[in-house]
Amino acid sequence: MKIAVVGAGAFGTGLAISLAANGPVTLWARDSDAANAMAETRENTKRLLNHKIPDNVFITSDLEHVFIAETVLLVIPSQKLGDWLAKHAHRLAGKRLIACCKGIDQRTLRGPVAQIEAHVPDAIGAILTGPGFAADIAKNLPAALTLACKNKDEGANLQNCLSTSTLRIYLSHDVIGAELGGALKNVIAIACGVCIGAGLGESARAALIARGFAEMQRIGHALGADPETLMGLSGFGDLALTCTSDASRNYRYGFAIGAKDNSDQNTTIEGAATAVSVTNLAEYHDLDLPICHMVAELSSGKIDPETALLTLLSRPLRKE
Repeated sequence: MKIAVVGAGAFGTGLAISLAANGPVTLWARDSDAANAMAETRENTKRLLNHKIPDNVFITSDLEHVFIAETVLLVIPSQKLGDWLAKHAHRLAGKRLIACCKGIDQRTLRGPVAQIEAHVPDAIGAILTGPGFAADIAKNLPAALTLACKNKDEGANLQNCLSTSTLRIYLSHDVIGAELGGALKNVIAIACGVCIGAGLGESARAALIARGFAEMQRIGHALGADPETLMGLSGFGDLALTCTSDASRNYRYGFAIGAKDNSDQNTTIEGAATAVSVTNLAEYHDLDLPICHMVAELSSGKIDPETALLTLLSRPLRKE
């Protein structure tokens, strides 16, 4: 099965390195200069330093090499995924398209697989998600991810295709639950980063993780997710990792807000955009999601951390 990875950021590069253990992989980079540099040095010095890219990873900026692959991993930010799919839909029909991003599109309120289904209805859509940092995967450290696909036979084929000796893939057919887990954990991770950055302590972070998980379950129930999915790798597992590690971009983003660090961050923060999408979904479904709402307000600069904290602490006392 020919595999291509679209997106040569840290995670895309890490996946390409790991999957090369199973056979040749094509890694596509948007920037031709970056692709040429990676091909020459066999390293992604901008996104994933000190990780050698195996010789059987073909690095290119020519999409024609992607379109000949049967299976395409889409490591594209969720807010840009829809436009990319719409632009290349005629070349993607009939392929296995695996979203490797975590978010909810602001314009359509769709998850990644729903965007694949909307733009390329003839493709097999799936999502690869869960608690896995790019550096760990590239180092071939043990990691476990969830692959969610509605088509059981194709899902089983993809599970076998993407599993390696160190990367264990668990199969799920609950696409909605897997999408929500990956998207919402980023929002809660921002809240946890704000908490620690503002010096509120570990006890406060633990409370945010617990109450944030309750919000994930609340919206999951409203949208028809299987509760067991949110209890698994793509839900609670990813939540635990992202909310407690400095390696998480979303956590670091929140930490900077809490610490009032206004330095520029040249990276994609999926949770900031997703917080707005979740707030809109909560309004539509009449859900009470105070932490997600707080993150949306903080990310847009509408409130400061002190006001956010006061708002959460002044909420009426209630049964858990």
